[in-house]
Amino acid sequence: MRRHPRRGEEGGREVTLPSERGAAVGRGIGIGLMYGLWRPRVLGAWRVPASGPVIFAVNHAHNIDGPMLMGTAPRPVHFLIKQEAFVGPLGPFLEGIGQVKVDRTSADRNAIANALAVLEQGGVLGIFPEGTRGEGDFASLRAGLAYFAVRSGAPIVPVAVLGSSDRPGRLIKALPPLRSRVDVVFGDAFAAGDPGGRRTRKALDDATLRIQERLTAHLKNARRLTGR
Repeated sequence: MRRHPRRGEEGGREVTLPSERGAAVGRGIGIGLMYGLWRPRVLGAWRVPASGPVIFAVNHAHNIDGPMLMGTAPRPVHFLIKQEAFVGPLGPFLEGIGQVKVDRTSADRNAIANALAVLEQGGVLGIFPEGTRGEGDFASLRAGLAYFAVRSGAPIVPVAVLGSSDRPGRLIKALPPLRSRVDVVFGDAFAAGDPGGRRTRKALDDATLRIQERLTAHLKNARRLTGR
């Protein structure tokens, strides 16, 4: 990671910017593992803007959903990942491939600053807007996604990962069956913020509702396209 001086709310203090090169390395590792162990089918990758800041809003039904997206997305991704995952040797590895550690029990200012820095540098930020692994249906969204979208102005690309939680594998129950198909469907990019650029609580609440409508519609369409 390199140091990136930021000013404004952070008072000019230094923020550790997640490594762009590390995220590219992580993408390469993801490509090898995901295509080596499973059979990803990617739809709509052309919808992802080729450059500039982007937020991936991903449903979350299985632990491999994040790595699957890292290995199938057309651009390197910096995911917001709960700090509980940064244990033992996995911690330095995740940091080395440009992932962002976040404390979900409080307003983690470091994680917020790092995530905004990724977007300011024109990178891709990956977020599980439901906050934790569940049904993966976008039924319950936290306000974090709306905050980053409104604050940065970055477009949101909805992503549906389907098939990862259909059934457990024979050899490793915690993973999908080896060589099974997993679908990754990218939707159209959209702006979540108010055209006037407001950042009030009501603006964030309104943005959250707009986002949920778009993500739910995308998931429905993705299931129709893939037959899942």
